[in-house]
Amino acid sequence: MPAHAPSTSAAQLIAADVGGTHVRVGLIRTGLDGSDAIEVLAYRKYRCADHPGLDAILADFGSHNPPVAECVIATAGYAQDDGTVISINLPWPLSTQRIRDALGFRAVHVVNDFEAVAHAATHMDDSQVLQLAGPAEATPGPVLIVGPGTGLGAAVWIPADKRNVVLATEAGQAALAPTTELEIAVLQHLLHERAHVSMEQILSGPGLLKLYRALCAIRGATPSHATPDAVSAAACDGGDAPAREALSLFCDFLGSAIGDMALFYGAQRVYLAGGFLPRFGPFIQNSRFVERFLNKGPMAQALQRIPVKLVEHGQLGVIGATLWYQGRRND
Repeated sequence: MPAHAPSTSAAQLIAADVGGTHVRVGLIRTGLDGSDAIEVLAYRKYRCADHPGLDAILADFGSHNPPVAECVIATAGYAQDDGTVISINLPWPLSTQRIRDALGFRAVHVVNDFEAVAHAATHMDDSQVLQLAGPAEATPGPVLIVGPGTGLGAAVWIPADKRNVVLATEAGQAALAPTTELEIAVLQHLLHERAHVSMEQILSGPGLLKLYRALCAIRGATPSHATPDAVSAAACDGGDAPAREALSLFCDFLGSAIGDMALFYGAQRVYLAGGFLPRFGPFIQNSRFVERFLNKGPMAQALQRIPVKLVEHGQLGVIGATLWYQGRRND
């Protein structure tokens, strides 16, 4: 019998949050006490590189948990009508039909990963939070959720009378906007490799490494770090000047981009929920992030009223995918 053969229990499902580096999977109980409340019964985190595909990850998770009938997958990329997902950040192909056939689910649903995270907006402050800018409390209104990780995801949670609305975006593909001469030099260096340099090319884990290498090339230095984690760790240790300059410039670009997005979408709150940002949260606090976030001319006064918080991604994607699923089921 498949690991996830359909069961008669409609109150449980599998929710998976699929990123380019990690997959987070939860066994979820829904409809508690006849409400939309949910409970995470089991939870595991997997490294994508350790498994040949999402079906193998879900099969392993299922071997440790009771069978369920449905699965909801939050993933970066574009879901096509045939169930395949187009994504530049996943290490293997993703097909809902293949997962359904291999594991015996009755149905497999797909939602954009940051659309899912945005559905968990009301749970954000339940996570570990680091205040970066603005007041502790916010004016009611749209919430912007941005996640630098393997790529750059962004979505907007919009409160509504009957049901909250989530706007999924491809903001990470918007063009990178340099402000200083050094940032212009970085952009010129990257333009030798591609005709369009998006924000994601810098504001992501791989982007930090690209930024570090670009700065080394501009400074005539030899790179000594080969991974984003190595760059951020060396920068936080304080003894590696090129790494520290790269992470400082990353924070500059990040502050500018978040300020732009807050203005684009009329956000009243901003959450940074990227997978790797919490590793250097104190560095961001001591950087020019806030200065650059507010550097929007006369709109600085409006941005000063917007709380910006860094949250641990954790189970937010799994919870958000479940809330999205509940919304569709109740329509």
